[in-house]
Formats: sequence, C-alpha cells, structure tokens
Amino acid sequence: MTFQSILDEIKNNLNKVLSEMSLFDIDFSVEPAKPGFGDVSSNVSYLLAKQLKKNPAQIAQLISEGYNKTQHTLVLKSEAHSSGYLNFFANWDRLCQLILSESHLDTFGFVELGKQSPIVVEHTSVNPNKALHIGHIRNIIIGDTVSRILRKADYKVNVLNYIDDSGLQVADIIVGFTHFGFDQEPPNDKKFDHYCGDDVYVKTTQKYEEDFSLEEIRKNVLKELENGSSETAKFADIITRKVLANQLETCWNLSVTYDCLNFESQIIRSGLWSKIFEKLKEMKLVEFENDGKNAGCWVIRGDGKEEDKVIVRSNGTATYIAKDIPYAAWKLGLLDDPFHYEKYPIEQPNDQKLWQTTLNDSGSTEHDFTGQKVITVIDSRQARLQKIITDLMTKFKSVPDTYVHLGYESVTLSSDTAKTLGLETEGKQTQMSGRKGLYVSADSVYDLLKEKTIQETAKRNPDMRSEDIETVAHNVAVGTIRYEMIKYDLDKIITFDLTKSLSLEGDTAPYIQYTHARASRILEKSGRSTSIDVDFSLLIEKSELDLVKTIGLFGISVKDSANNLSPKVIARYCYDLAVSFNSFYEHNKVLGIENKKLEDARLCLVNSFKLTIERSLDLLGIATPDRM
Repeated sequence: MTFQSILDEIKNNLNKVLSEMSLFDIDFSVEPAKPGFGDVSSNVSYLLAKQLKKNPAQIAQLISEGYNKTQHTLVLKSEAHSSGYLNFFANWDRLCQLILSESHLDTFGFVELGKQSPIVVEHTSVNPNKALHIGHIRNIIIGDTVSRILRKADYKVNVLNYIDDSGLQVADIIVGFTHFGFDQEPPNDKKFDHYCGDDVYVKTTQKYEEDFSLEEIRKNVLKELENGSSETAKFADIITRKVLANQLETCWNLSVTYDCLNFESQIIRSGLWSKIFEKLKEMKLVEFENDGKNAGCWVIRGDGKEEDKVIVRSNGTATYIAKDIPYAAWKLGLLDDPFHYEKYPIEQPNDQKLWQTTLNDSGSTEHDFTGQKVITVIDSRQARLQKIITDLMTKFKSVPDTYVHLGYESVTLSSDTAKTLGLETEGKQTQMSGRKGLYVSADSVYDLLKEKTIQETAKRNPDMRSEDIETVAHNVAVGTIRYEMIKYDLDKIITFDLTKSLSLEGDTAPYIQYTHARASRILEKSGRSTSIDVDFSLLIEKSELDLVKTIGLFGISVKDSANNLSPKVIARYCYDLAVSFNSFYEHNKVLGIENKKLEDARLCLVNSFKLTIERSLDLLGIATPDRM
C-alpha cells in the first residue's frame, strides 16, 4: 500500500526501540504528518509520559536517538519535536520510486481487509409507486459507493435492492387505477414512474383527505395485496414491475447496479415470518400483551423510556417491522432460503447480471446472496426501527456489528435551484414530500445538469463533435450528482445547488474531472508514452513530493473509508489529489524543459496522478473525461 510501507517500517522499528527500553504493548499511532511535522509523526511519547515520569519532548528525544540507530530503508532520520511528537523524514528517492512504480499496477489501492468474506449492502429500496427523487439519490449513491469501496477492500459484496411492492404506497396507486379511473397509459409519452408518482399517487392521497370513508377501500386493497392469488395482487405486480423498470433505468443511468432484487410480496408469502416469529418467542424476545392499549398484541419491549413496539396486531396481522425482521435474518443466512432466482428480463449496463427472487422453482437457479455481515442504507428517520432489528440480529447471531444501519440525513434544495426546477419555495431550503407532490425527480436534475454542461462544453470546445460533447455532458452530470451526495458527512443535511455543483472551482466533481483532463492533455501533448524507468531522485520540489505523497495515500484512504463505511473519505481524497496536482502544475513546467531526464520523471508523475485519480473516482462511480 505504498505510503503504508513507510508507516509499517516506522512502527516495526519503534517497537524494537521500545522493547530495548523494556517497554511493551504500547498502542501508539503512526500517521502521515501534518505540515511542519516531517512526513510521518507518532504520538508514542505522550503515551509514555506517565509511566516514565518525563515530559513528552524528553521522551521523544530519547526514542529518536534510539530510532536513528536502527536499520531503516524508507526513513532518512527521526527528530523529536518540541511539542512532544516524534517526527520522521522520508527517503524520497526510494519512496518516490516505490509509490510511482506501484501506482502503475492494476492492484494499486487494493486493501486486504475482507479476505473475500461475504457482505451484504442493501440500498435504494424505494416504493415502486413513483419516480426516484433527489432525496432517494443520496441513499442510492451512498450504497453504491460503499459497495465499490468494500470490493476494493477485498470483500465479496452482494448488493440488494428491496422492492416494497405490498405496502401502503403501492396500495394507493392501485386504488387510483382500480377505483378512481386513472388510465394505465401515461399521457404525452411521460415516463410511467413519473406518471404514477406525479398524478396517480398524489391525486389519490388527496381524495383520502377529502373523503375519510375511502380509507376502508385502501385497507381492503392492502389486504388483497398480501394474498398473492388475488386479482388485485396480480394487477399490482404488473403496475409495480413497470414502475420498477423505470426506476432501474434512472439508477443505471447514474452508474448504479445491483446483484439481486428482493420482493416484499414474496417474503410475505414465503413462510419466513412464521419461522422467525417462533424463534422470537422461543428466545423470549417478544411478549404477548394481555391488557392495556396493546392488549392482544405481540410486542418488543422498548429500552428505557422508549415505547413497546407492536409486531403482531390483535387481529393477527403483522406490522411493517415484522416484515423487516425475517428479511434481515435471511440476509444474514440465519434461515433456510425459500427463494429461487431468475434473471431480471432487462440487461444491466456492462453486462452485469441482475437476479430477482421468485417462489417459482420452474427454470430458476440457486444462489447465495447472504452475508456474514449486513449493511443497510436507510435514512436516519428510521433509526428507531433499525435499532430494534439490529439488536434482534445481534442476539440471533451472538456476534456484535453483524447488522449495521448506515443512516444519513435528508436532501433539500437551495431556493435558487427549487425555483429553477419549478417549485415554490420559502426561505433558503426546500423540503420534499412525495405524498404532496413536492419533490424534484432525479431524472429532471440529471437532464438540467446535462443541458448546462452541453452548453459550457460546446462553448469551450468549438471543434468537438456533438456525440463527444454528449458523452462529456453525461459524465459530468452523473459525476456532479454522485459527488454532491457523498462529499458530506452522512449526518449532515445536504442543500443541493445546481449552479455551485457545476463549478470548475472548489470542491466539486467538475473541478476534479477537469484536473484529470488537464493531466491527459499534458500527456497527449508530450507525444510519447510514459515510463517508470526514470530518475526519481530528480523529483525534489516540495509540490512534486507533496503530489507523490498524496498519490501514495490512496490505499490508506481506501482502508479508512472501508473501516468506517465513509464514502466521504474517498471524496475528500479525490479533491486533495486534484488540489495537489494543480499546485504541482502551477509550480513546475513539465514539457519543453532542457533537462529531458527531469521531463521524463515529471511525465511519469503526471501519468501516476492520472491513473490514481481514475481509480479513486471510479470508487465514487465517476467517469474521467480526457477533454472538458
């Protein structure tokens, strides 16, 4: 892992020095240094202050003297800093050669964390009754990016999309079609998912508010949905499959793919619930309530001041959470798999196979989409329900952290963006609501970003072919959406702004993509292929070494991101890498210099940057155009 090599060397030698001082089992850190603290620093002196009864600066001096006597390849020297930190200075001749050579390997950045252990990442899971809006997209991009990062960290990742095709929101559009006369064909070539969400769903829910007696129709339809043989259920299957196909088109357009689609209707009819319910009772994880407001119900007791959660109503019907429990257990492989699998009828991009569950064993095949660990991407408003499921799964499996709720906050629109997209707005942010029809579809955001990019690209590149402009615009629009969804901490609300997100300056996807295009242009102008057979000792300028160091941090960033399930880490790394390259470009001439050996070394550095930014952006699902 390139820069990790110097960290490992320092850690090993520090342990040797400490053992000679009869100091053992000290859990110190060795990390890339902040500016002014060498290339690597360690906090070991602080951890020994109490034990040795000396101040950290004195201890750092003592250890530094011992360290400089050890055998070291990638370190020139160690120094004690007056703050108490122990600082190390790299042998950049050797480290440059190591980092830039490894950056040309296909395995660069790969981290052996998972050792091919199976892990499930479930994301998207949008009700198939409407088009995906920009709020859903945060879930989808987080899940897809985490999946990519975990694969880079050597996990065998199974990506699942849970299709809630038997819930209330589906019942609402079925009521609209069967009782309120909505045509099954959308008007004016409108996408079917947009039609269902904008027209059928919104107008049907409005009718409920006008006439409360319609609630009985809704309940009856919901009950019929759970009966797989009913005509209502068969009709709903046709409608929801059409909506799902459109939703998947949106996801695929954003470079998101899946391994398996799991349908709630099949989970209900599979018999999984009865099996898990018996297990819950055996383990005394649920209790029957004899009196009070939950009389006749089976409940999960709340922790502390939390209310008890009903999982089976007094009429014997299971609640929403009861559907999630058997599915969670199935994902962990705790129950025999009742499903068969068949290929989804529409091909995903890049020929990646997509399977779907079925209860019909005719012509189907067997697969294992379970994992030793499960990550479920669901917004933070579902935290209480997810905590209940997480606690239950931990008790079932007796292993902590096997079921993880990866929560995130909502997406709002800036007032300018909301106005551009035709929404009424108050204040600086606009909240979205699918039920009220106050949302902006992901398709419309993509279309607008793409159109703006087409205009700008054509202006900057008057000689570029229209089909090439189209490709660049698509890649920039997708990159912009994806980057804006993951560059923030997951617990921060996003305010999405169309204009700012397309800027070629600052922390945006176009800025990073443009930097890649700049590197591509340099290599193209050189007119020759680059080589790693160069004199690395010629790279001595600070901006050169800073770029080499940032390139070398790729694997460390992947490891950090995978361990913390934080896609932001890779987004931040991509931005830092682009900033580092632009600083190098500003301070150093690459082409047309008299020293051809130096030119070769700098071209090698440019190519290493290009390869690394391509790989790191690929983890974010972002393409790298050669021209913009």
